[in-house]
Amino acid sequence: MADNTLFPDSFSTELGGVSAQLGEINSLANGVARTITTAFKAAASDGKSLNNVLGDIVTSFSSLALKAALQPVGQLIAGFVNNLFTGATPSLGGVQAFAKGGVISSPTYFPLGGGTGLAGEAGPEAIMPLVRGSDGSLGVAGGGGAVTVNFNVTAPDAKSFAASEAELSAMLLRAVRRGTRAS
Repeated sequence: MADNTLFPDSFSTELGGVSAQLGEINSLANGVARTITTAFKAAASDGKSLNNVLGDIVTSFSSLALKAALQPVGQLIAGFVNNLFTGATPSLGGVQAFAKGGVISSPTYFPLGGGTGLAGEAGPEAIMPLVRGSDGSLGVAGGGGAVTVNFNVTAPDAKSFAASEAELSAMLLRAVRRGTRAS
């Protein structure tokens, strides 16, 4: 069956982004037109000189440009202040604790001693609390508990039981090695 789509989904997504940008440009152009119209109406009704009208237009354009340029900086500062307060007092914001572990399923930034870390960027990732073992090595908290291995041997007599000793020893060795690899 032939594919009837002319463009891939990524093109449609990009086109949506361009459409949003064109909407913003249109909005800015309407604001500029209103500013110029208002300035010329004021000049006609109040008897302002052309220099005053052009000065008002330049002031309005400067104000619009400054507002547009400072908007990302304002958002950055607002985000920083929000993170500062929610970091100091988790009850103020959406801080999620992972003391008992958890899963991050979307890209998440977190502070590190030498910069910033990123987790969850390639799919779900686990957060697991760690503990130091008696030898000083780190391991997953709650893991490494006691393991019980039971062997049930059924033999008709003692001679048969003794004959299976080598097989039992090999099974026990394999179980211990599997447990060592898992920790």
